[in-house]
Amino acid sequence: MQANPGKLSRKIVGMLVVFFIIATVAIGMTLLLSWQLEGVAAAINDAGSQRMRTYRMGHLMARGLEAPGPETAKSLGEEMQRFDKMLRDLEQGDPLRPLSSARNSEVLQRLQAVEQTWLGTVRPLVVAYLGSAGAEREAIVERFDAELEPFVNTINDVVVAMERSYAHDTSLLRTVQGAHVLLAFAGLALLISFLLRLVIRPVNVLHAGMQRMTGNDLTVRLPVSSDDELGGLASGFNLMAEHLQSVYATLEDRVEAETRRLAQRNRELGILYDVTSFLSEPAPLETLCEGFLDRIKTALGADGGAVRLYMPQSEKLYLMTHDGLSDDFVASEGQMNCADCLCGQVFQTSSPVAFDTANPPPGMRLRTCVREGFATATAFSILYDKQRLGVYNIYFRRPQALSEQEVQLLETLGQHLGVAIENQRLKSREKELAVSEERNLLAQELHDSIAQGLAFLNIQVQLLQDSLKKGRVDEALQTAGQLREGVQESYDDVRELLVHFRTRVHQSDLDSAINAALEKFEGQTGIKTDFERCGSPVPMPATDEIQIMHIVQESLSNIRKHARAGHVQVVVDQDMTNSRVTVVDDGVGFDPQTDPNCQSDRHVGLKIMRERAHRIGGECRITSQPGQGTCVTLTLPKENREAV
Repeated sequence: MQANPGKLSRKIVGMLVVFFIIATVAIGMTLLLSWQLEGVAAAINDAGSQRMRTYRMGHLMARGLEAPGPETAKSLGEEMQRFDKMLRDLEQGDPLRPLSSARNSEVLQRLQAVEQTWLGTVRPLVVAYLGSAGAEREAIVERFDAELEPFVNTINDVVVAMERSYAHDTSLLRTVQGAHVLLAFAGLALLISFLLRLVIRPVNVLHAGMQRMTGNDLTVRLPVSSDDELGGLASGFNLMAEHLQSVYATLEDRVEAETRRLAQRNRELGILYDVTSFLSEPAPLETLCEGFLDRIKTALGADGGAVRLYMPQSEKLYLMTHDGLSDDFVASEGQMNCADCLCGQVFQTSSPVAFDTANPPPGMRLRTCVREGFATATAFSILYDKQRLGVYNIYFRRPQALSEQEVQLLETLGQHLGVAIENQRLKSREKELAVSEERNLLAQELHDSIAQGLAFLNIQVQLLQDSLKKGRVDEALQTAGQLREGVQESYDDVRELLVHFRTRVHQSDLDSAINAALEKFEGQTGIKTDFERCGSPVPMPATDEIQIMHIVQESLSNIRKHARAGHVQVVVDQDMTNSRVTVVDDGVGFDPQTDPNCQSDRHVGLKIMRERAHRIGGECRITSQPGQGTCVTLTLPKENREAV
């Protein structure tokens, strides 16, 4: 049964509206009756006061005979006007007081009789009295006295009639109030019956059904006895019970399937973790490929595999490593063009394939894996940042169907292998670049020192030969002395180069390396040295520290050769923003713009220091004046160090 939304709500709201209307009407009737009773009481009071007012007019008329005066006449006129007004109010009513008008026919008739007597007899006598004097006034008073009692009796009849009407209205009010009480009880009983039938019983049935379901009784069904909201709840409960019963019946199968799925997922994650952990370790390229292939084969239970890398120079795929393949297979596919077989197509399109060799794809031309006896063959791309590096294959001798998750896993592993291969190549290139850079530095150092020294020695040997041929012994001895000085200088240069290229600075040990260099310099030259540290040591890359040491050693070498100094001081100042190394001597100094040692090709040590500083993102400045020593300052800002 389909529930009618809002039907129960409309029933409840409708019944409450009906009860509200009935209660409002009943309360309104009670208020109206009480208001009318209040008006009738005021009318009875006013009608009773008319009797007193009539006697007062008779009293004033009698007093006027004894002591006539304007005050008595005025009071009599005022009483007459009050009588007129009160009589008019009794007939018409006054809702502001409130004062009820005459509604009862008996009251109305008796009130009309009072009005007729007042207007026809009594009031004319009062008016005549006010307009007369002497004996005539006495006669009027006698006539008034004769009419007084009958008139008052007429007023009294009105009061009695009003009292009877008041008693009737009071009885009616009590009857209505009793009816209100009975109506309240009847309404309460009806409302309870209505709610019990439409709400409470269905809710109790629903609650009982929920209790049974809580007790694992999934066979419970609720009767749908209405088409309202509660009927909809019962229908929904039955549908929920059917669904739960169906789910519970298949719960074990679902749990088993989910367990298998989780086990498969854990297996895939285990394979991924194992392979990525291996690929993250530094190893030669061939070792990486062999370890990768071995782990994939073991994880999938494959019978063979191969890793092929693409060589751009020859535009061919080379068999980098293999396992489980025969010599004929290796000889046939050791290297292949991309158009020769399916592996080349996979490399070009980056789309993986997995197929049964009994029904090979059209692009499979060599069919080596078919002749090898494999039932299932696969090929996956090796990628690095959308760059194709090669293809790897997995072979099975029995038919093997790969799930979509396994295919995605193998594609991901191919990407990880591509990252590892590219990292290995980058490391090789980095090593080659470092070796080339060191060779350039060595060549530069040799050119700036030993090569030029040997050229000088060659010239001196020629001069020596010429002097010996001509028999100029003194000249030959002088030339021999210059040769000895040149040989000693070249020897010193060789020793200094050996010291430079054997220098190794452990990270965060720059102070010790500088101290060791200063001690050796002081022992070789006899020049006094000092070392000063400012600030706390800041960790720096080892390559930066090595370049700093080369610059310090080059500065010390220049001091030894040219400065003729007596004292050398090295200051290292480091903080969170800058690193500054200063080498100061008290030697002869020089003019950087005009000194020949700075301009000739033979002495380019200053240029080498600047190049080393630039290589690590720093700046090397040389300040000097003749006779005032030299200061070499190396500044390495933090941002430059981070960018290097």
